[in-house]
Amino acid sequence: MRYRCLCLDHDDTVVDSTRTIHYPSFVEYLRLTRPEISDRYSFEDYMRYNFSPGVVAFFRDMIGMSDEEMAKEEKFWADYVASHVPSVYPGIREILWDFHTRGGIIAVDSHSYTRYIERDYRENGLPAPDIIYGWDLPPERRKPAPYTVLDIMRRFDLSPDDILVVDDSKPAYDMARAAGVRIAGAGWGFSVPEIASFMREKCDYYCSRVDDLREIIGLTPAVASHDTKK
Repeated sequence: MRYRCLCLDHDDTVVDSTRTIHYPSFVEYLRLTRPEISDRYSFEDYMRYNFSPGVVAFFRDMIGMSDEEMAKEEKFWADYVASHVPSVYPGIREILWDFHTRGGIIAVDSHSYTRYIERDYRENGLPAPDIIYGWDLPPERRKPAPYTVLDIMRRFDLSPDDILVVDDSKPAYDMARAAGVRIAGAGWGFSVPEIASFMREKCDYYCSRVDDLREIIGLTPAVASHDTKK
């Protein structure tokens, strides 16, 4: 295998969760608290603004939530997530089990809570991650900060060349660049032109299909793909 460790995002990379959980929760919260704008943001808008400027800036600066409202929204979202289990993308389960069986290290770096990541892996029959960095971390240690990748190197005695970040977000790209590791853009979950264009241009690899990731890792013989940059 080309990499000893996968640093995986969770939402929209391993599980199809924003479309089925996070966006519906967001719309429902707006209906309860700001009904006059509850229909303003489409799914693509939500993805676009989560990508840049990011969820905190989106809620605080664009929607105008106060710190108190942000805390209430987070509680509403957490309760919603607690009662909804997302499904894994087809093909991910097989890749992660193959990688795990061959001795690969699975790290999860996500803006979801650790307890829900653990639940989603368990309920979807995925190998348990070796380590999880979730929303439970202090804000200054979350993506886009390089803290998690640097901590992975320290804990598992890895070099930058041993780690591949797999993510669909700009904060992950910023994190990977700051930590000096490669990143594969996960483009199989949704299609927002601005996001796909950025990740295709900036990342070391871009995967429009789950099977592209298998090739990048080196789990199968290389197969030419116009979506996989070498």
